[in-house]
Amino acid sequence: LFTDGACSGNPGPGGWAFILRGTGIDELAESGADALTTNNKMEMLAVIRGLAHVPDGASVLVTTDSEYCVKGLNEWLDGWKRRGWRKADKSPVANVDLWKALDAERQRVQLRATWIRGHHSHPENERCDRMAVAAIDAMRRGARAS
Repeated sequence: LFTDGACSGNPGPGGWAFILRGTGIDELAESGADALTTNNKMEMLAVIRGLAHVPDGASVLVTTDSEYCVKGLNEWLDGWKRRGWRKADKSPVANVDLWKALDAERQRVQLRATWIRGHHSHPENERCDRMAVAAIDAMRRGARAS
């Protein structure tokens, strides 16, 4: 699963995109947009939307340029849950609704997240970025991107 999110302003109009490949799926690519959001929310939504297409029990490697998503999935989530969705400093976790959705997906599939440098010639990341930006543009024009 390759994902990316984009935001024009932060907060501002945002887009998300994913490319999913695997057993039984040659390729599934989707994108969407939100009129007022943040980059982190779009990064997370790209992962959530992509994981929704992964069969129960499957192993999936999430490849993203979002350190926030990678660290959240691989390092922070379990501690946040133990502390009642609070960070180590006792402050509330931002985007808790999306983290809970990611946690539910993480319980359903065998997930591993890996970070790649964005805008660094990774073909799928570059394509997801173009798709997310196109979704923002389409939303602004009143059209629907896919």
